[in-house]
Amino acid sequence: MNMLSLEKELENNTYPGRGIVIGKSEDGKTAVTAYFIMGRSSNSRNRVFVEEGEGIRTQAFDPSKLEDPSLIIYAPVRVLGHQTIVTNGDQTDTIYDGLKEGLTFEQSLRSREFEPDAPNYTPRISGLMEIKDGKFDYSMSILKSNHGNPESCNRYTFSYENPAAGEGRFIHTYMHDGNPLPSFEGEPKLVEIQGDIDTFANKVWNSLNEENKVSLFVRFIDIATGNYETRIINKNHESEE
Repeated sequence: MNMLSLEKELENNTYPGRGIVIGKSEDGKTAVTAYFIMGRSSNSRNRVFVEEGEGIRTQAFDPSKLEDPSLIIYAPVRVLGHQTIVTNGDQTDTIYDGLKEGLTFEQSLRSREFEPDAPNYTPRISGLMEIKDGKFDYSMSILKSNHGNPESCNRYTFSYENPAAGEGRFIHTYMHDGNPLPSFEGEPKLVEIQGDIDTFANKVWNSLNEENKVSLFVRFIDIATGNYETRIINKNHESEE
């Protein structure tokens, strides 16, 4: 598999939807994750990321304009001990509760499927980072309809043990813009992880389509200590300035 430029993947796609990147920094010392959301409707664009505990939550930028919160208000990131969960929906809570009960990442998601937003049937994409005793592994999952058929749910889990420095995986909800929106296909893309947290965050944010991007979360976790740094960029906050 060829290593792709994350920036070019984003620049060449006006609407990848929501996306998760997980990997390891160039120096091999840091676990890296990014999660972004985009929107085509005013309801989807009326959002910001806010910190909540060790994770984040989406909330309405202008509560008076919130139309349907069911699929847009959720906690994309939660932390359970040495595990960091990143998803594009309320399955974050499903995974969190499952792990607490002793289920695996994959088992926790057995109770969930793609989103009920016909005709798109948006895939649920999820990631789990495990950092313990100086070791870093991660997994990614996608739950998607069977080529747009809501009668069947296709479940894929990908696990990456001791990932290589400077490498990451990128999964997103849609292949590109369309109507209906075509679901992501194949395994998570192999992408370069470059720069410190600010360089990386700015590259991702600046590569997302200007009209459709909404918010970005980036976290760098020290593999040796578990300490982390976080960056949040919200387009709605930018527009106030």
